[in-house]
Amino acid sequence: MPNITLAQASTIVEAALAKAREMSLAPMTVVVLDPGGHMVALKREDGSGILRVEVAAGKAWGGLGLGSGSRMLADRVASGAAGAAFVNAIASSSGGRVVPVPGGVLVRQGGEVLGAVGVSGDLSDKDEACAMAGIAAAGLDADTGAKPA
Repeated sequence: MPNITLAQASTIVEAALAKAREMSLAPMTVVVLDPGGHMVALKREDGSGILRVEVAAGKAWGGLGLGSGSRMLADRVASGAAGAAFVNAIASSSGGRVVPVPGGVLVRQGGEVLGAVGVSGDLSDKDEACAMAGIAAAGLDADTGAKPA
């Protein structure tokens, strides 16, 4: 199984944080996980909240566990009672590790999952934009879990 490299993860983190500064966002935390859910890189900006590492990691970890970016889980919750029940079951079975909001993005190359990025600190859509910018800067493909248009 291919893995994200430390060099790629470092590029993702730095570019995601640069995007956050460009957008004048709140202090951010960026986590990059390998395909097994192990942390490869982490940066937490000064002033980023004390739970941001866990939230960012939960966004990325949930995406890895379900094979789709965390936006898919957010869409499931918004779809009604059956979707919410599914997400509640996932949250329960994962011991609460899954965070079902945008901002967890799978990192792909040639269709293969190399890992995932989780970003937390501002509104979830803005967190996701930062993750996508970081992944693009590393020359890799982002999978947010959004439904095809």
